[in-house]
Amino acid sequence: MKSILLIGLGRFGRHIAVKLHELRHQVMAVDEVEERVNAVLPYVTNAQIGDSKNEEFMASLGVRNFDVCIVAIGENFQSSLETTSLLKELGAKFVVSRANRDVHAKFLLRNGADEIVYPEKQLASWTAIRYTSDHIFDYIELEGDNAIVEVSVPPSWVGKSVGALDVRRRHGINMLATKRNHRLNTTVTSDTVLTADETVLVLGSNRDIQRCFHI
Repeated sequence: MKSILLIGLGRFGRHIAVKLHELRHQVMAVDEVEERVNAVLPYVTNAQIGDSKNEEFMASLGVRNFDVCIVAIGENFQSSLETTSLLKELGAKFVVSRANRDVHAKFLLRNGADEIVYPEKQLASWTAIRYTSDHIFDYIELEGDNAIVEVSVPPSWVGKSVGALDVRRRHGINMLATKRNHRLNTTVTSDTVLTADETVLVLGSNRDIQRCFHI
């Protein structure tokens, strides 16, 4: 369990609050708008109405005591930038900031953000890949042109063991898990036999994955 400072409770911030609640993290939520704060009260440990650009208000939150600070402000880039910078000045350990454009991401990184989330761009990439292939069921983009992909078991793999397929040597990808009826099996061994009614989660470069599954 981690302590999270979540700033900005629009739709994106609210979804984050709900998920953090499901993951049982301790969350302090902050927004200038009272209605937004009230809307997330069932999902957070504590909440404050205030201006995240105000140094005195932010200092009162004890910024340095949180494991992660998330700046989910999306509609006002100037506010997001000032908040990100102020968090670092106040000693925040790790700051994740939302960006809506590439230029925003650059400025946020220069002004204290440790990581950037780019929801529109990341979701657009996921949508384009997910819905232009008949075989891909999920896609997680990683650094260095790598990805984790959930893909249907190719007909030529059905009835064969993971060891016999030897996809790591032959294709340069790693098989992380299998999935059947929405249940994930992460204990994949060389003796695991693949069936037609399941999917596999694989890790590798986009190029190797495309070649392996003829995407």
